[in-house]
Amino acid sequence: MRLLVTTPVAVVVDADGVRHVRAEDGTGAFGIRPGHADFITVLAVSVITWRDDGGNEHHIAVRGGVLTVQGGNQVEVATREAVGEDTLRALGPAVLKQFQEQREAEKQSSISATRLHLAAIRQLQRYLETNRGPVPQGAPVIAGGFGPKGEPPGEGEVT
Repeated sequence: MRLLVTTPVAVVVDADGVRHVRAEDGTGAFGIRPGHADFITVLAVSVITWRDDGGNEHHIAVRGGVLTVQGGNQVEVATREAVGEDTLRALGPAVLKQFQEQREAEKQSSISATRLHLAAIRQLQRYLETNRGPVPQGAPVIAGGFGPKGEPPGEGEVT
């Protein structure tokens, strides 16, 4: 069988000679061997395990995705994110490292967005302050506010 695992930015696994694939969807774990019927399912956040012709076991962690089996010899997985290692012992730290890098990137992105937001507010404040002219005579006064010269509203003024 051939196993192909892709993300939007990379082909993570392209392996021929796969004897067995184990994955997990919402109903639980399942296995796929050569000759399997055509099949499609939505994967859970899980680890996909496969064995090659040499009997070596490989693992890849996926953050959900869609698994399809076509013609009994082609298994394809489309996922947003995937991290692969040859042993489960190595997979844990690799996944943790990627999640930490993503968290740091998200944090930096959030900081940048906040800085842009603050810069826009400051620019608006500068614009409003420089274009503020004197209040025209007879302009209505906001309730509880003050008149054009800073005095409390007098008789006949809107409050």
